[in-house]
Amino acid sequence: MTAPADPTVADAPERSRFEIEVDGRLAGFAAYREKPGLLVFTHTEIDDAYEGRGLGSTLVRAALDDVRRRGLSVRPDCPFVRAYVARHPDDYLDLVPEELRARLGL
Repeated sequence: MTAPADPTVADAPERSRFEIEVDGRLAGFAAYREKPGLLVFTHTEIDDAYEGRGLGSTLVRAALDDVRRRGLSVRPDCPFVRAYVARHPDDYLDLVPEELRARLGL
């Protein structure tokens, strides 16, 4: 029996979302709307079959790292993404424009 593969995260711009796959199967996604210089994260979802494995955090971390690499900012309207940024302010708060932080509780 082979061990399960590590999850992979990729941007799927044609679907306006980052997707996480496990063993080649879609396990979840983080949807976004693209604006000039900004990604607005609207919804994050992990399939019930994959709950409890930390895949939501893996997905959001990879998405935020990609946003940073691309030189963009983030508006975390999605509660899960917003909570992730709040739990990791040293790593990701700088991606949220300063003028949005108070309104988002960051």
